[in-house]
This record gives sequence, structure tokens and C-alpha cells, in this order.
Amino acid sequence: MYQIYYYEILVLITIIWCMARLWVAKKMKKINWKRELQLILVYVCIIVVVRYTFFPFHKLDGQIRPLNFSVTKIIPFKINLKPFVHMWDYADKKEAILNLVGNITMFIPLGIIFPIVYKNLNNHAKVIAVGIGFSVVIEILQLLCFERTTDIDDLIMNSSGYIIGYIIYLIVKCIKSKLLRSQKRVCN
Repeated sequence: MYQIYYYEILVLITIIWCMARLWVAKKMKKINWKRELQLILVYVCIIVVVRYTFFPFHKLDGQIRPLNFSVTKIIPFKINLKPFVHMWDYADKKEAILNLVGNITMFIPLGIIFPIVYKNLNNHAKVIAVGIGFSVVIEILQLLCFERTTDIDDLIMNSSGYIIGYIIYLIVKCIKSKLLRSQKRVCN
């Protein structure tokens, strides 16, 4: 069995992220600092999602517990495809509520940030497909972690959070648009 520590994953993601951003800067022959700041928000969201979807929530001696990986233990895969059946299977109902709220709120920022940062997400179907796709990728990757369960409930909650975030984005965009129109009328 191999233990994967969150800080190892954090360093790996950071190195890959920095290399990718340097490659883009070299290719473009300039750095768009506004774009880089927007992308840092995406990076932070990814780091948070990785932390709470792959690593045990509860700490051990104040440390994030490692993710245990073993090729011999991943099969049979732990999959729940029945929605809302195991959602409340916790010893403490507070844990169940924390799981529910956490899975939703963790994805709200992505629903706000993705359409801001990625301009090619220019319609509802694309934005929602990316959010659901992101959640599906996470659930598929969890198949490799024998202590984690790939769960349809997580997919539903994560996607709901992402869609809530996207709705917040649309509301703010609409309000901003109305304010700009009213300012133009006042100025004319």
C-alpha cells in the first residue's frame, strides 16, 4: 500500500500549473496579468476540490490524513449508482449534513469562476456540461482510491453546487448589465 499525502499532490499540481502557465507565456511572448489572476482563482478552486474530494475530511493529529492507494484493493470498485439511498448513512446526522452542504458549496465558486475565465463557455449548455463533466472526472478518479466511493449523490450535489454558482454568475451579470444601461440613459 502506498500513501499519497495532500502536500505531495499540492506540489505536483502547482508544478504542472506553473509549467503550463510558463509554456503559454512563452508561446504568447507576453503575460496577460489580468488573465493570470483570473486563472489563479481556477487553480485555488482545483486545490480545494482535490483536498475535499480525495482526502479524508477528518484530520489525524492535526494533519490531513493521507490517501491510501493499493492496486490490489481497488477492485471491486466502490460505486453507488442509486441516488439518495446512502446520503444519510452516517453515524452522526451532523456529518451527513456537512457532507451535503460541503459537496454543494465546494462547487459554487467553480460555477461563478468558469464562465468568467473561459469566454468560450458562452451558453448555458456548455457551462453546465463543463461543470457536470468536472464532477464526473472526479468521481471516476475516485474509483482508483479504495477508501473512497464513487457516488451518484456526490455527482448530483457537486453539479447542483456548480449550477447554483452559475445562476449567481448570471444574476450578477444581469444586474451589472441593467446598471450599465441605466447609467447610459442618465448620461444621455
